[in-house]
Amino acid sequence: MKRLDYYPPTGRTEGNYRRYSEEDIQRLERIKNLRDLMGFSLADIRELLEAEDERGQIKVAYQHETESPAKIAQLDRADELIHNQLHLIEQKLTGLEQMRAGLLEKLEHHHQIREELSSNQ
Repeated sequence: MKRLDYYPPTGRTEGNYRRYSEEDIQRLERIKNLRDLMGFSLADIRELLEAEDERGQIKVAYQHETESPAKIAQLDRADELIHNQLHLIEQKLTGLEQMRAGLLEKLEHHHQIREELSSNQ
């Protein structure tokens, strides 16, 4: 079950403005940071947050579970979710590293051109 399936809608004031809980505000700030600071797409953000929500549900279920096989199955599912999240992050890091390498190459190329130009004077 995904948290989005049961995440309660925000309330409204008499003036029809939305009311946000502290949890809502923290979630919105997290979404904004993932999008603006880290460059994740909305689809990636949804996937990351749904995995976090499901892991939260698994944690609660794990704490109430008494049977070892069920606990192991919950840990297995939590690990699967974490691996998926890591994959998204690693894709982003790979892309950023490629961009960084390209920019460093350009700087080195400009440095070489400057040296050639300076030696020709």
